[in-house]
Amino acid sequence: MSPIPVRTRKAIGLLTLCVSLLVLVRELGLSDSLSPLMYALLLLLVLLLSFHVAVSRRVFVLVALLLSLMNIVWNEHWQATLESALFNACFITAFFSALTTLKFVAASSPAIRRCGQFLSQQPPGRRYLALSIGGQLFGLLLNYGAIQLLGAMSLANVSREPNDEIRRHRTRRILLAIQRGFISILPWSPFSFAILISTTLVPGASWTQAALPGLVNGTILVSLGWLLDQLFKPKLSIPVPTRPTDQGSWWSLLPLLFLLLLLALILGVSHLLTGVRVLVLVMLVTPLLSIAWIAVQTAKHNPLRQVRRRVNNYLMVQLAGIRSEMVLLMMAGYLGTVASPLLGAGMQQMGFDLSDMPAWAILVLIVWLLPIAGQVGMNPILVAGVVAPLLPEATTLGITPSAIVTALTAGWILSGISSPFTATTLLVGNFAGVSSAYVGQRWNGIFTLLCGCILSLWVILYSTQS
Repeated sequence: MSPIPVRTRKAIGLLTLCVSLLVLVRELGLSDSLSPLMYALLLLLVLLLSFHVAVSRRVFVLVALLLSLMNIVWNEHWQATLESALFNACFITAFFSALTTLKFVAASSPAIRRCGQFLSQQPPGRRYLALSIGGQLFGLLLNYGAIQLLGAMSLANVSREPNDEIRRHRTRRILLAIQRGFISILPWSPFSFAILISTTLVPGASWTQAALPGLVNGTILVSLGWLLDQLFKPKLSIPVPTRPTDQGSWWSLLPLLFLLLLLALILGVSHLLTGVRVLVLVMLVTPLLSIAWIAVQTAKHNPLRQVRRRVNNYLMVQLAGIRSEMVLLMMAGYLGTVASPLLGAGMQQMGFDLSDMPAWAILVLIVWLLPIAGQVGMNPILVAGVVAPLLPEATTLGITPSAIVTALTAGWILSGISSPFTATTLLVGNFAGVSSAYVGQRWNGIFTLLCGCILSLWVILYSTQS
């Protein structure tokens, strides 16, 4: 991957900022006439990023170009398809860049680090639940940074264990607790791409309708993980030595809980007063809250100057540093939209119609399709983008849109814990010194199958009750 010149970094930051602002302008109903400018800036951003990402990411861009040309040739509604795909990519860019502002500010907070340190030092009896809860709370602020932060802190403690057998088992149990805790927020958090993509692609769906059944998805994941951790504790060849007294207290969690409650309150009140989608408010509120947080952190050291310096650093340096993730997410959203009508046309020619299947079978198919596709490297955003437009209308199936979203997010979390190509398994494997395939298929294989069966039953039950 080639190094990025200073001017290029600045251009990436400014283009991302402009695209994000234009997305907000359109979503807030201020103007629709600026959409062509937004698409042009996005294409320029993708072109610029393509010169500074790995070949594997460039392949995504080339495939997107190829599928776009195929739509122009074979899809009579190609203009609407391409415009929809471009807007999806713009929205994902704005959403991702907004969330990372909170991540970079939280990572520099001493209070957040003390919270992570306390959770990582919990004794075996309550370690799994503590780290699962920590993975959830930190995931809301740091996204995948939650695994990096809690994983680094926890393994720093584990590294002091002299016995190799104890250290190996403890490492696996700690990392799985963190990973599963983080994954469990994806079906209900307004900050997750699972919710963003699912509610965007399923007509009539919204976060307010999908949050509660999604919370059940996450609860099933964490509860089953804890149960298996307790039932199948490793049998050690030597007695476990007495651990030192924990440092800190549960009061260490207060700053994190306060911040999350403040964010939830702002989003909730804003949604009730304006009627604007919660996901759009997330893009607007999180950067503003991040700026306020910087001011609080630097209250004794010229906060205005520090805010200006940190914002400039984020735009001109940090955004370029996450260019690989940006390209992957943008292209996954774009590819799903442009591939779906082509696949739909192929299915129609073969005489295959999903509406002939019963609703419960379609929902179960969705639950398992995402993790299966994840085994061959297909991102959940891409799979959801391809599959969702092909599904019959929820009313046609006799179910609610939230039932389809619940199935999509259930499949999403199964893919997140089992696919060797997802960020969570890659991070966990890197910490543990094993391959991501070993994490997804050996550590999480049986867990995924059991969890998938329970989630399938829950999705069917919810669809009949909703």
